[in-house]
Amino acid sequence: MLIIQSVNVSEKKGIVKTSRPFIELDAMGIKGDAHAGDWHRQVSLLGEEAYGMMELDAAEFPYGSFAENITTSGTPGDNTPDLKHCRPGDRFRCGEVLLEVTQIGKKCHGPGCAIYEETGHCVMPKEGVFTRVLSGGMLKPGDTLIYEPKEYRIVVITLSTRAYKGVYTDRSGPELERLIGDFCKENDWPYRIFCALLPDDAALFHFELRKYIRAGYDMVFTTGGTGIGSSDITIGVVKRVLDKEIPGIMEYIRLKYGSDNPNALLSASLAGVAENSLVFALPGSVKAVNEYFSEIARILKHMIFMRMGIDMH
Repeated sequence: MLIIQSVNVSEKKGIVKTSRPFIELDAMGIKGDAHAGDWHRQVSLLGEEAYGMMELDAAEFPYGSFAENITTSGTPGDNTPDLKHCRPGDRFRCGEVLLEVTQIGKKCHGPGCAIYEETGHCVMPKEGVFTRVLSGGMLKPGDTLIYEPKEYRIVVITLSTRAYKGVYTDRSGPELERLIGDFCKENDWPYRIFCALLPDDAALFHFELRKYIRAGYDMVFTTGGTGIGSSDITIGVVKRVLDKEIPGIMEYIRLKYGSDNPNALLSASLAGVAENSLVFALPGSVKAVNEYFSEIARILKHMIFMRMGIDMH
């Protein structure tokens, strides 16, 4: 957990903030602060260790000198050694107040910035954590911020009547699970993957698909049933639940691999958004799963942050 050492406000951007007895937060950020507004960097946090790292005179450089709204002490959790190791999507809670991390660090304006001119250096580009307000309320020095790391929930659904009946062992589902797990580990994302093996039954598939979407899963992957056979029902069902298709991803993948293997052009693979879930319908072979996910992985983080309303440009 983190202890709030100081809460700080300024009426203009680019200048130091001054300590206040308390701050009041609403959907726009901190009332009376220059950084309040309908954007993703409403409230900034900085650990007091950043001041110690710079060996600054506390009397000359009080909390708020780097324009942070909240100065903290302690570490968020056992697996998070310091504040800057939080990730976008993580949250901090104090009573009714809920903040969501949207950015780690920011570009320093350098010479010309009042903070840079006064301190000769700025720690916010590496040490600062920026958040938006999900639920408002009051914060004051001495309050405790509870760290809630974002855990990504993902489901992999294999569509195959023969695999469901045990005629052969499903291989594409476990391979996709492995690829997704490796991706999450590479990005240091806590995650849980659920797997389901279903027959080629449109009604059953639709029920299961809607179940995970309504539960707010971050990603829903399917494998199998994307061809032109009479039992290939995946794409028809997925299209029914999508709010928005993202055609460019799958068109690019089909063209890339279809140039060497024209049969790949027959796959009706699909990507889109359903409520707050990203949905990907992939072909059913292990080879295709590897090819498709290798391309999806290149933009998956950006897609996730876009769905979270986080500007990572």
